[in-house]
Amino acid sequence: MFVHLHNHTHFSLLDGLTRPKEAVNIAKAHDMPAMGITDHGVLYGAIEFYKEAKKNDINPIIGCEMYIAPFGRLRKEPGLKINHLTVLAYNNEGYQNLIALVTKAHLEGFYYKPRVDHGLLREFHRGLIALSGCVASEVSEAILAQDEEKALEKIRMYQEIFGKENFFLEIMDHPEMQEQIVIRSKLGELARATKAPLVATNDNHYALKEDRDAHDILLCIQTGKTIHDENRMQLDGNYSIRTPQEMREAFSDTPEACDNTLEIAKRVNVEIQF
Repeated sequence: MFVHLHNHTHFSLLDGLTRPKEAVNIAKAHDMPAMGITDHGVLYGAIEFYKEAKKNDINPIIGCEMYIAPFGRLRKEPGLKINHLTVLAYNNEGYQNLIALVTKAHLEGFYYKPRVDHGLLREFHRGLIALSGCVASEVSEAILAQDEEKALEKIRMYQEIFGKENFFLEIMDHPEMQEQIVIRSKLGELARATKAPLVATNDNHYALKEDRDAHDILLCIQTGKTIHDENRMQLDGNYSIRTPQEMREAFSDTPEACDNTLEIAKRVNVEIQF
């Protein structure tokens, strides 16, 4: 989920600890005009979140962190990699296309994860804004492989699919992850080369800093581990919802990235009729 589009939390089962009402209350307490949800591969929490945000006069942004099958959603073989891409609906057509993508990801592309591919994104791109994604994205993967040409190729491909005005390079502030430091630095260069605007996000999986231990236990349940297992999946660092001031401080070297979160929020207008 995005708070002010600054914060990127998940309500997915056994992934995100935050409940919609709790997240909206935090946004309201900090005078955030908008908030969004981007579950992994699904839209399970979208309606509950939408209603809660509307009830509190906060603009709800419905999105999804999609699983991308770079070699096609119909290929289902062991060892095939998947990447991540953050997709947001900015109008009602985009919301319908988001539903179509998630549906086809399950009915056509499901292989351990609900997957889409570039062909589906081209078919259902209208009304959608895409962010380049986290450390598992195609652009990030190319950066970490020190393949600048491939990173540029992927950026230009997504600019062609969604339109240059609808594709942003996503930067995060998680210094405990060395990969994020490398990616954030390189995305600044790639933004200048491709004219793709930066957008600041904060990957978070629980509401408050003190929820970290509870979330750690949730991950143990998800992965079948115990808290005594040193090799279990863990999220080091702070993955709580940050305030706008905290985000401004974290991205003081690229203030335009925070400005762009507000610009995206202003563009979003999805009205669901029940």
